[in-house]
Amino acid sequence: MLGKAFSLVQTITTFGMFGVIWVIQLVHYPAFAYMDSNRFVQLHQHHTTGISLLVVPLMLGELIAAAGLCFLPEQVSVWQWVLLGLVVMIWLSTFLLQVPLHGQLGQGLNQDVAQRLVSTNWIRTVLWSIKAAIVAWMLWKVA
Repeated sequence: MLGKAFSLVQTITTFGMFGVIWVIQLVHYPAFAYMDSNRFVQLHQHHTTGISLLVVPLMLGELIAAAGLCFLPEQVSVWQWVLLGLVVMIWLSTFLLQVPLHGQLGQGLNQDVAQRLVSTNWIRTVLWSIKAAIVAWMLWKVA
């Protein structure tokens, strides 16, 4: 029963973050280049507050589900460990690269920093895309 719950949470959070990260990568972060620098700090604060309300629960749920599935004897497979590894890499990228860049942007618009945010965010975009593909494949296998 717990394995099914973790699997459901993993599926929902993975596909949720897959969608969110592609919108952020293709629409939101590139739009920083077109924003008024006089109001950017307020806009960035709005972005970080709003996006945190969405992604923090998804990322926490994703981490708990991925870890939980690795420690349930009936659920564990090499693929569960791969998925947990992807989550760890996403978290490392988030807290070592994107969070510090957001911290700098919170002080004011800097186009070089904004471009580094777009560039480094490809790491998370690719990792979540790989994770979503693996989860989709796992779902297809059991269907």
